[in-house]
Amino acid sequence: MLKQTPLCDLHLKLGAKMVPFAGYQMPVHYGQGIIHEHLHCRSHAGFFDISHMGQCLILGDNAASELEQLTPSDITGLNMGAQKYTVLTNNEGGIIDDIIITRVEAGLMIIVNAACKDKDFSWLKNRLFGRCTFKDLPDQALLALQGPAAASVMAKFSKEAAGLLFMQSCAATINGLACSISRSGYTGEDGFEISVANQDAEQLAGWLLAEEDVEAVGLGARDTLRLEAGLCLYGHELNEAITPVEAGLQWLFKKGHKHFPGADKILQQLQHGPEKIRTGLLVESKIPVREGSVVVNNDDQALGIVTSGSFSPSLGKPVAMALLERNAATLGNTLYALVRERKIPVTVTKLPFIPHRYLR
Repeated sequence: MLKQTPLCDLHLKLGAKMVPFAGYQMPVHYGQGIIHEHLHCRSHAGFFDISHMGQCLILGDNAASELEQLTPSDITGLNMGAQKYTVLTNNEGGIIDDIIITRVEAGLMIIVNAACKDKDFSWLKNRLFGRCTFKDLPDQALLALQGPAAASVMAKFSKEAAGLLFMQSCAATINGLACSISRSGYTGEDGFEISVANQDAEQLAGWLLAEEDVEAVGLGARDTLRLEAGLCLYGHELNEAITPVEAGLQWLFKKGHKHFPGADKILQQLQHGPEKIRTGLLVESKIPVREGSVVVNNDDQALGIVTSGSFSPSLGKPVAMALLERNAATLGNTLYALVRERKIPVTVTKLPFIPHRYLR
């Protein structure tokens, strides 16, 4: 039985095509389709229901120092209201999940991926047991407002939230509804994520969607937006066999931090370089290159695999991300992706495909 978010009825009223995703019934797109929704988010503002994501609290005075032992990042240095993107690592150096951590008065708030929710919560409970208090937040919905018009829309509802910088958060009240709002997102655009009580989610969604610049956006465009922005998706660019260094996430490491799961392997890769690394690929064809396509050189030697691929509405051509052998990941290098026994030329390129527009 598929779970539903608090906005399921609203999606149906808006004409959404619903699909199963991470155990939930979710909108993949609405009436005008994925490309329209994608371009509207890039030019105006998109509204996303991301209530399938997991939300939890780690409570206690030592929450930051304890969680820092489970991740390679600096958690103890987080200021009140500040956010950090990081990963939970396993003992082999692989990625259990990528998460967002926010410093709050009582400790830490964490957002995890929907498909990893049960696994993550169990991992955190087991490793923090007796040292911190873990609290799941199943009664909270999560909404996102993304795009160049997001700030002007948010200013009508919360001046405090509209004054945040990227990866900052605050407690706010919107027309009497208590919310936790961060300036963050998964599209590469400026925007906000709003945690609100389940019973208030549809009312708040209605207010945002009533704004002229705002349209509902489904999972389809959320994926093409994050791909253009060069952002990782768990199960694609990230999994329990891929290290943060291979995923190109070296920037999230705390200098001198050596006490986290998988540290030996990860720190060795940081020092000497990984054997494979995440790269961008421009597809020199109208044929999209999809996840799982093998990447080869002129001699048909396999050099890696495509982790995500789709048509880019902003660029008007297909793009992809791949995990390639390091010596093949040279910018400008021409390789080939195998698609139904055809060799599709691809060019190694830097990420992101579309520049980020965060307000820093």
